[in-house]
Amino acid sequence: MTLNRRLKAALTVLTGVVLVAVYVPLALVMVNSFNVSRTFVWPPPGLTLHWWKVAFHSAGARHALLVSIEVALLATVVALVLGTLAGLGLRRTRFYGRHVVSLLIILPIALPGIVTGIALNNAFRTMLGLDLGFFTIVVAHATFCIVTVFNNVQARLQRVGASLEQASADLGAGPFTTFRLVTFPMLRSALLAGALLAFGLSFDEIVVTTFTAGPQVQTLPIWIFQNLFRPNQAPVVNVVAATLVLLSAVPIYLAQRLSGDVVTSTATP
Repeated sequence: MTLNRRLKAALTVLTGVVLVAVYVPLALVMVNSFNVSRTFVWPPPGLTLHWWKVAFHSAGARHALLVSIEVALLATVVALVLGTLAGLGLRRTRFYGRHVVSLLIILPIALPGIVTGIALNNAFRTMLGLDLGFFTIVVAHATFCIVTVFNNVQARLQRVGASLEQASADLGAGPFTTFRLVTFPMLRSALLAGALLAFGLSFDEIVVTTFTAGPQVQTLPIWIFQNLFRPNQAPVVNVVAATLVLLSAVPIYLAQRLSGDVVTSTATP
């Protein structure tokens, strides 16, 4: 597809505006984490590492970080198991209502977070009689993390087809042997990319977490929100937010590289 000069220039300007709108606020967060002023005057009167030292010694921030990591890891494990099974089941079998089941699996990530949070809160407290806490957060995060793994598995299986698995079965291999020696190696990079995306989604989730965490458990995004408007904590919040920006970029970058490698490897004869 060839674009004329005017359309290309318009798209370039629009792309630049979007990038500026997204990344300038992130850059301000990074700069403010080194700002000497507690009130974040602009331009900064000076730069310091003091707030980074304070944030490192903040017991509340460290505890919330550990909780977020634990929740994200467990939700990712659940998503890997269930998302892989769902992807294999829907791609390798044919039954009435298969597309409806696929839609129901993908729906949680498409719904507004507040709707998902309210629904899960009612389900946990009213229907199941559970106390909100660490377990309910993991379950809530897994509901939308499954989608990333499911989509990756579906896309990979669609690209590679079923010929290798059929050949393995023709040679006498059972279902588990075929999965271990044929299917899993084909899915490995796709599963890793899905796991990285699932971890990133869970780690910075706040809307669903707010409705499913309860008063006793505090993840890092909730800690940031609760301390954002406290004058004494505002500089520390900027440091934590800057750290989150850097940490969140890593799994997204790795997942993108893996997805690109997957496309390249499958397209090469």
